[in-house]
Amino acid sequence: MISGPRGIGKSTLAYRFAKYVLANALADAGLFGTTAFPDERSDLHLAMDHPVFQRVVAGGHGDLLVIERSENDRGTRRSKIVVEDVRRTQNFFHMTAGEGGWRIVIVDSADEMNVNAANALLKVLEEPPPRALLLLVSHNPGQLLPTIRSRCQQIRLEPLAATMVADWLSQHVPEASSQDLQTITVLADGSIGRALGLLECGGISVFTEVMTLFESAPQIDSNALHAFAAKCAGKKGADTFAMADEMIRWVLVRAIKYASGDRTGEFTDREQALYGRLGDAVGLDRWLEVWDKVDELLASTDRVNLDRKQVILNTFSCVSQAASAR
Repeated sequence: MISGPRGIGKSTLAYRFAKYVLANALADAGLFGTTAFPDERSDLHLAMDHPVFQRVVAGGHGDLLVIERSENDRGTRRSKIVVEDVRRTQNFFHMTAGEGGWRIVIVDSADEMNVNAANALLKVLEEPPPRALLLLVSHNPGQLLPTIRSRCQQIRLEPLAATMVADWLSQHVPEASSQDLQTITVLADGSIGRALGLLECGGISVFTEVMTLFESAPQIDSNALHAFAAKCAGKKGADTFAMADEMIRWVLVRAIKYASGDRTGEFTDREQALYGRLGDAVGLDRWLEVWDKVDELLASTDRVNLDRKQVILNTFSCVSQAASAR
């Protein structure tokens, strides 16, 4: 089981394990002890022009099976990995390895299995066949069955250091301003994948608007608030609302952290100024009350089909009331 926050390279590592093991298919290797791979390297390197590398990338290696959310009858991707997907694993492991070595299954991600799929996977883990490697990618192992966790070797990946994220961004996004780079580095929270997602989905713009609204509390500019809420409305506003949801939660969690006296980690200059100013007025207890109200409000939006524009208005109404209370 390879676990850790989203976007830090868990799937990349799983595929790297798979490519390396398949490239050394005939080696007498003990994966979790002394290895006897002929091309043993600490970095699991495999050249891009290696035949195994090419076949894995193309999805054409007969000894590798990838389990992920499949499509339904309407051709849309399911929200969960279903039992039929996992049963492919049972059939796959009952076959002889095509190249005489290991058979490998990657489940990406195990968190997306429904109950029946998880129970089907458990049967495989209880009686694993010889020379079979099952790699489970998990963003949140606590959501998995304890019986699944207990049968896996655990590899926990930690978030990257902020300096590493910043260096990567400066190299691959040279057109970004220094302020944007600082903002994305902090918002990425040690995840290159998250940094890329924020850049691609306009995360900086949404974060800037959310921060501006928080900064004006308790006298929030109604015109700016209504303009932002309008962007989150209707079909076209679904992506903006999803990003706003994430950023509002981000600011509230960080405000609670700051108010509790925990100043570890990276804070943008704007965050420190905001949390320092509002801290005297709001305080930890009131921040927690705001979190409870806003969290329920945002979580209920899709569940009971609330109007997204009104949700944004109500959210910042809670923030404004908390900031104005004495």
